Parts: sequence; C-alpha cells; structure tokens
Amino acid sequence: MNVQTQYFSIAGAAGPLECALDLPDATAFATPRGIAFVAHPHPLFGGTMDNKVVHTLVRAFLALGYVAYRMNFRGVGKSDGVHDEGRGETDDMALLLTHAQQSYPGLPFALAGFSFGTFVQAQLQQRLSAAGMPAERLVLVGCAAGKWAVPEVPPDTIVIHGELDDTIPLTAVFDWARPQDLPIIVIPGADHFFHRKLQHIKNFVVEMWRR
Repeated sequence: MNVQTQYFSIAGAAGPLECALDLPDATAFATPRGIAFVAHPHPLFGGTMDNKVVHTLVRAFLALGYVAYRMNFRGVGKSDGVHDEGRGETDDMALLLTHAQQSYPGLPFALAGFSFGTFVQAQLQQRLSAAGMPAERLVLVGCAAGKWAVPEVPPDTIVIHGELDDTIPLTAVFDWARPQDLPIIVIPGADHFFHRKLQHIKNFVVEMWRR
C-alpha cells in the first residue's frame, strides 16, 4: 500500500495468516475514528490483499480517519491453508477483527469487500449481528450475489457495481437487492475490476459515509 504499511501475521485454524495494517494521516486525525476490514477477491482466480480495488477501499477508509486492516486468505501469499469456499475465510476474518479490537478497543468497525470478499464480509456481518455486535456499516463492491449465497445486509450498506461486469452480472445483483429494497450504485462503463474507474469507488464511499 505505502511505505508505512505494517505487515504481520496472526494464528489461524489452518496456520499463520498474512495481514497488513494502514494508518490514517496522524496530522489530520489525532486518533482513529474507527477500524475498517477489507476482504479481497477469490483466491483461486488471483485474488490477493494487494488487489487494486482492495487498495482503493483502504484509501477511502484512511481518508475517513479509519485504520484499515486486510489479510491474505488461506493459501494466498504467506497465508497457510487452502481455499475453504468462504467458511474458513469468514472465521479468519473474525480472528483478525478480534486481534484489531485488542489494539483499538472501543472503536466502531466497518466491513468492506470486493467480489468474493463481499460474500465473506456479509457472512461475518450476519454472524456478528446474531451475537449482538454488528459492524457499523458494510461496503460491498462487485457484490458476489448469484455466485455465492450472499445473505441479506443492513439497509445502509453501500453497494457499488460495474455496469459492464461480466463476472457477476448486474442483473444478478439487482435480483439479490430487490427483495431487500437495497439501492445499488452503478458505475457506467465499469467492468468487474473497475479499470480506469477506481476513483469513483473511493469518492462514493467517502461521500456516502459522511451523510
């Protein structure tokens, strides 16, 4: 991400998990406003925590004054284990949340994800809500609806999708969102990876978070 990125590992059920932490500008934010957790796209199709959309989401949260955590899922980079179709990945993200809350106790936290990462974060939110400690808000970019059984999400969730996404068709996202009466932000001309459209993701997240 930048020269200030802090890399570390945590112990997961399948072995060590490679993680990264980025901090907001200390001159603009004397203390962090919250904690953000950003999940990357599918590990079996080249997804890593260094994905450009993941970086864009991290930058958006840094601009909002959040510390931003991310991890390489099982079998990616220096993380041990093998892909677990979202089950183990959700468990691992919950472990990262617990780890971060030990360093930043009492702060609100947000969950964000891209593609497969949206499935992981929506599942984690469902689990946390059932336990009475949900995230303050979700950001789902390139939502994996139709690819995986993405659960319902809170009504203030920010959902951003590309008009020309041929990996996860926009119609599938509408079919998932319609029963929830959940608005979708559609970026015209954007494909699944938002080539030449990344700035819109950051701008929408920052603008809508402040409302």
